[in-house]
Amino acid sequence: MVVRLRLSRFGCKNKPFYRVMAADSRSPRDGKHLEVLGYYNPLPGQDGGKRMGLNFDRVKYWLSVGAQPSEPVERLLFRAGVLPPPPMLAMGQKGGPRDTRPVHPMTGRVMASESVKVAGQKVSSEVDGDDKA
Repeated sequence: MVVRLRLSRFGCKNKPFYRVMAADSRSPRDGKHLEVLGYYNPLPGQDGGKRMGLNFDRVKYWLSVGAQPSEPVERLLFRAGVLPPPPMLAMGQKGGPRDTRPVHPMTGRVMASESVKVAGQKVSSEVDGDDKA
């Protein structure tokens, strides 16, 4: 059985409220779950109430036994400080070659690196005028 950590939607129309669940990957989004691990409220009240609450011990347990977080849960766990930042890639122009340089998760800027991989080919960032033959 493959266990996923994912969000289950509750609340009314246009007022979503999510629970972070450990569930079998084959069960439906709002279906049977193994354990409730916390909640996430994308629309907090006027008092600025808490937006997220997690049971960190149980989340760490499920991650230690091999549970895979979904992309939204992975972002939530990064914000809570449980997981390292998810890998993000900068996108090139629409329909053009993809730019696979890593992007800093907090600023969104491209991180400097020694070599850059563009559209499957390695491009070195060194200046070509310094060749010694």
